[in-house]
Amino acid sequence: MNTTPPNPIPFLDLQPVYRRSQAAIDAALARVAGSGWFLLGKELAAFETAWAAHCGAPLAAGVANGLDALHLSLLALGVGPGDEVIVPSNTYIATWLAVSQCGARPVPVEPDPQTFNLDPARVEAAITARTKVLLPVHLYGQPADMDALAALAARRGLKLLDDCAQAHGARYKGRPVGGLADLSAWSFYPGKNLGAMGDGGGVTGADAGLIETIKVLRNYGSRIKYHNEVKGFNSRLDEIQAAVLAAKLPALAADTEERRAIAARLLDGLAGTGLQLPVVPAWAEPAWHLFVVRHPEREALQARLAERGIGTLIHYPVPPHRQPAYAELGYGEGDFPIAEAMHREVLSLPLWPGMSEAQVDRVIAAVRASV
Repeated sequence: MNTTPPNPIPFLDLQPVYRRSQAAIDAALARVAGSGWFLLGKELAAFETAWAAHCGAPLAAGVANGLDALHLSLLALGVGPGDEVIVPSNTYIATWLAVSQCGARPVPVEPDPQTFNLDPARVEAAITARTKVLLPVHLYGQPADMDALAALAARRGLKLLDDCAQAHGARYKGRPVGGLADLSAWSFYPGKNLGAMGDGGGVTGADAGLIETIKVLRNYGSRIKYHNEVKGFNSRLDEIQAAVLAAKLPALAADTEERRAIAARLLDGLAGTGLQLPVVPAWAEPAWHLFVVRHPEREALQARLAERGIGTLIHYPVPPHRQPAYAELGYGEGDFPIAEAMHREVLSLPLWPGMSEAQVDRVIAAVRASV
């Protein structure tokens, strides 16, 4: 017997976002199909210009995915074997993998337990003579404290690269995320706030030399076909994905405001439940890629919500230092207790542009009945 309530609410529904821009997206797909040009063409150039402007950055380079955006940015910043890069102890593993792909060592630092973002007060103690780059993440779409990190980087002669994979549309002290570091790396994975119809990534920044280096690296190390300056990679944002992203970009600001309105309703409706709710500093305007709560019995809460037809996800169940992929670093249980506690307790609730008031109310009612 199926006991699932009728009309379950999924964790994420991408259809409303598509329908809002459907005419522009469909026209873009037809335009690229009819052009006969599918890589490194006009669609990519137009999207790079538009995305840079949206981020308050002079320049942008499209690449194949968010991991490559981080990896190529680190290479452009001179990271190589023997170097160290400061990373959050709580993040998706891609942040660490990009460092490893350069032959460097990720050095984890614990987050602020309220905002979940890299704690500038803890970073300086982790810096060594091998440190090359500080790599904060705007986790869940909440801006990290970039001024404090930029001041530290400048004082210690380090570069600053921010992982913006979840932060499309976020603002820090009134400024768009994406123009606050030496380079900013983006993912356009389909579930992101600005998502492609497949994988995609990009880098924004103000240094023309760094952006040009990324453009060379993404195309086999070549500016001129069959002339290879360096050992590069195949990491190109194709014309179809660039055209789709450009078609969706005009709706991003309104989508972000809708996300903020839904988050405000969730914060208000879930107050007093005993859940640890997101904490937003006065200077932050999150993009609300995810609405993440904490509960000491997370799995039981998730199961009770599923019984009530509410979809949820866990971002993320295992911190990077406890993944088998990083066993060689020698970290054990208890080495990063803040991150470990977070990963045991976090649960992401549904939030997407196009959620109806009735759906938001159902989420609130289900959570209140389940805690």
